[in-house]
Amino acid sequence: MNPDIEAGTGLPIGPLIDTHPAKRPQRIRLPGRTVDLVPLDAALHADDLFSLSSGPGTESLWTYLPTGPFAERAAFRAAIESQAASSDPLFYAIIDKPTGKAVGHASLLRIDEKNRVIEVGFILYTPALQRRVGATEAMYLLAAYVFDQLGYRRYEWKCNALNAPSLQAARRLGFTYEGCFRQHAFVKGRNRDTAWFSMLDSEWPEIKTGFEHWLSPANFDVAGHQKTALKRMCPVGEPGAQTLHFQGRNLRRAGVSDVAALEKLQNASFRRNAILAGQTPIPLQWNYRAVVAACEVWLVADGDGPVAALIIDPRNADFYIESVAVAPDNKGTGLGNLLLAFAEQRAKHHQRDIVRLMTNEKLVHNVGWYQRKGYVIERIETLPDRSIAHMVKHLGA
Repeated sequence: MNPDIEAGTGLPIGPLIDTHPAKRPQRIRLPGRTVDLVPLDAALHADDLFSLSSGPGTESLWTYLPTGPFAERAAFRAAIESQAASSDPLFYAIIDKPTGKAVGHASLLRIDEKNRVIEVGFILYTPALQRRVGATEAMYLLAAYVFDQLGYRRYEWKCNALNAPSLQAARRLGFTYEGCFRQHAFVKGRNRDTAWFSMLDSEWPEIKTGFEHWLSPANFDVAGHQKTALKRMCPVGEPGAQTLHFQGRNLRRAGVSDVAALEKLQNASFRRNAILAGQTPIPLQWNYRAVVAACEVWLVADGDGPVAALIIDPRNADFYIESVAVAPDNKGTGLGNLLLAFAEQRAKHHQRDIVRLMTNEKLVHNVGWYQRKGYVIERIETLPDRSIAHMVKHLGA
């Protein structure tokens, strides 16, 4: 008997699941590398937060929050005292570890232990926290606490549909857009349409890997600039788009569960290149778990598994094609052309008009194929063991 179908009626009812409740979040310290999250305390944190969130130029911090801005320190402190006393929302101060100062706050709210659903919100990031590693790490610490320690299965993010930075942040952090609740609330005497996002426990392992890869000190140069941008594991801002249809084929976004099959496909596809070049191709030196976490990896599959893979990575103003791989038995079927065209479509999706890639200069067949597709050699990089052709294409040119 199919457990997803109700006996007697034949109606779909979904699978039975474990319905044990989640744990309730506590007033504890959540330690990180650049920031710590600690229970909000007016006596300890109000002065720091007021000095960083008041005065000229800070008004926009409060535009989409239900309170503020605050002109008087006493009124601000009273608001922090009220937040600190609340159990839902449960507020945490974000402490900058080098200075020990409170640079923001966030809360866990709408706590539904029975259904294992919880929300993050009432987020205040002062200029001392904005665009810093700690801003991302604070959200990682809360998500890890929610999923790994408390056992929630759904983590929500909601914001004013006009709040473009919050919409962008939700997508960057790994939340999936679910829709807009029109005329959902009044805030400061104005209508609020609310954008809803969620992250599920089944998605968290992949998203967590992406966070940890991004937060690693190795991901930052000596000036503190990121080397690889934070990505999520399935397409951001595209509800239900984990599989995309393109030129008559379905391409599926790879996840952690695909790592072994992806590595097997890459090895098979690049075996000929290894023989021709007389050296191990760079893609065969990668850690594919990290690749899946950091990049967009798209698979074309048949009944036996993936037969082609595309690895792409937006980097700053440019867009990189890291790898185009087709299983040996499927070469000559047009899959390589399909993947290259799909990569250029994804570049346009990411609002990039320049696509770059690299290939071994010895692989004249590959170089010629890319040239026929409109890519030109920008420069040759000579390394101790190989020469790399850096190629570029300006889309729409």
